[in-house]
Amino acid sequence: MSGDQWAGGSGPYTGAAVLSADELPDGVVVADGHGRVVTFNVMAHRLLRTSPSAALGRDFREVLPLRDAEGRDWWECTDPYNGLRTRSRQPERLLFLADGRRVLATARYVRDVPLGELTRLVVTLRDAAPRERHEQSRSDLVLTVAHELRSPLTSVKGFTATLLSKWERLTDRQKTFMLETVNADAERVTRLISDLLGASRIEAGSVELRRRVVDLPEQARKVLAGRVAAGEPEDRFRLDVRGSLPQMWLDGDKIEQIMGNLVENALRHGAGTVSVVIEPHEGGAAVSVRDEGRGVAPEAVMRVFRQFWRGGRRGGTGLGLFIVKGLIEAHGGAITINRAPNGGAEFRFTVPAGAPELA
Repeated sequence: MSGDQWAGGSGPYTGAAVLSADELPDGVVVADGHGRVVTFNVMAHRLLRTSPSAALGRDFREVLPLRDAEGRDWWECTDPYNGLRTRSRQPERLLFLADGRRVLATARYVRDVPLGELTRLVVTLRDAAPRERHEQSRSDLVLTVAHELRSPLTSVKGFTATLLSKWERLTDRQKTFMLETVNADAERVTRLISDLLGASRIEAGSVELRRRVVDLPEQARKVLAGRVAAGEPEDRFRLDVRGSLPQMWLDGDKIEQIMGNLVENALRHGAGTVSVVIEPHEGGAAVSVRDEGRGVAPEAVMRVFRQFWRGGRRGGTGLGLFIVKGLIEAHGGAITINRAPNGGAEFRFTVPAGAPELA
């Protein structure tokens, strides 16, 4: 590789750290005042699939045959050596290599004196695939949210329009049904917005914890009682508390949210009895939520905690398990997926006990 060394820092630290171009995360190609390649680092070798020996000393246009989306030669369009001398750089652009692969390229024009001849052309490159995957993920997010909002809002609009235009002709039973449907759809939209805000905070690393002493078994009883009140049969749930737990300093509301999402997931995707097992674990506690369904397929385990995962069934926002994982990790804990003793899925999370000074 090129032997060029890049000094970093200024002032009293100038020269204290010398960085090789090969250590940079992006591909770097530097051409001299005559357009001959003088620096060609390791990442450029990987991206361009050209050896340094074949690149060094050659014309930069041969080493970097870049074209834009319309197929035009990028160097003919920009003309770095003979173009306007007021130019100092080219911003990042999506360009194409000769084999059709996409790269993100940035160019800097180095002149020894203002408006002077170009003495160095510095081009940095990076693979465009990760950026495109991220943009596709964002596009999928927008489409998913739009789909989730469209159904309840269409229902709300339809029923409210009917109520407003035909109020006198509707029976009390019809009015009650429509208003209950509107209320349920409004709650669905509220949950989606709440989940999106929660997921956004997790992605930004801005989850705030308000720690206090939390009784984990009591939290579990509260969650299960809520499911029974919502219409689930009481005998479908089992709570198993094993051993004495230490004093747990946790965010009670978020622990309840974690348990609630895991129980809801077991009800939606599992079958049979839903068991919650709470036990001591390495100075903290472990909570396992088990069902008796088919379990999680091995190939799906890595996708379960991604945003908008639904396991092949509709229902819910698809953000619940993503939020669960983020909230557990914010507590310093971890979550795993295992095979339950009765054949279903077991979601087991562990959390440290915490301490009063963290409250």
